Amino acid sequence: MKAIVATDKAAGIAGVKVDERPEPQAAINDVVVEVHASGFTGDELSWPSTWTDRAGRDRTPSIPGHEVAGVVVSLGYGTTGLSIGQRVFGLTDWYRDGALAEYVAVEARNLAPLPSDVDFTVGAALVMPGLTAWQALFDHGRLRAGQSVLVHGAAGIVGSMATQLARDAGAYVIGTGHAEGRQTALDFGAQDFVDLDNDALEDVSGVDLVFDVIGGDIVKRSAALIRPGGTLVTITGPNDARPSGGVTVDFVVEPACAQLSEIVQRARNGRLRTNVTKVAKLDEAVAAFNPETRVKGKTIFRVHP
Repeated sequence: MKAIVATDKAAGIAGVKVDERPEPQAAINDVVVEVHASGFTGDELSWPSTWTDRAGRDRTPSIPGHEVAGVVVSLGYGTTGLSIGQRVFGLTDWYRDGALAEYVAVEARNLAPLPSDVDFTVGAALVMPGLTAWQALFDHGRLRAGQSVLVHGAAGIVGSMATQLARDAGAYVIGTGHAEGRQTALDFGAQDFVDLDNDALEDVSGVDLVFDVIGGDIVKRSAALIRPGGTLVTITGPNDARPSGGVTVDFVVEPACAQLSEIVQRARNGRLRTNVTKVAKLDEAVAAFNPETRVKGKTIFRVHP
């Protein structure tokens, strides 16, 4: 099968290429998915899991891209809950080959049914941003109707999803970002916007929750914006920022079929939009890993027509 492979950690982007790889086989509790659309995260080449297995052993050449939408074509021994020919979408395991390929083997428990009226490109685009935003807001942030949330990077791939989900849940949403992202953030549902280049972030105060995707100095300054007992949630790594009397949560997104089902239903009825700016062919994925040529917004690869 055709696949995008990462061959050499030291070479970085130069070690990413289109290649032929053996088609995967379905292990116990696995399914093989014919990939119709897939996505990737821009910094995957910096993840240890791209290069090694859980025991730290080299696993190159590896296939990146962990967001998939496609059709089940094979079931492993003991696999239940899915059937051959079923449309599915979900998140593949970090330490296994991903979905920038014509086929991918995935644990069945990581996949949810994709309704027939949802395009594969939409399904793939919902996976990582949707699960990250959902888990940040509701699993870790415990967001409820009537509360206020500040979403950093509200015009971005994950931030725009968090903005929509928070508004849909009845929260008041303040977005942040660069000046050029103001209108995009407002279009996705932010009720106020802080221009991090020109506005004073500290003018915001008393929010119940901050969701951070930026890190660095921004996450440290954000702790002071939260009401006593509030919550700071970040995906940028451990830090010592703490809201007064509250908690800071740093997390890595996890597969969750029930959450994917909730997310896709919101997309079906128009309550949730993806932030896709480019749909490309699989052959174009090599160039997409280059930060100098990467487009803003989400890039999805259409693999099988």
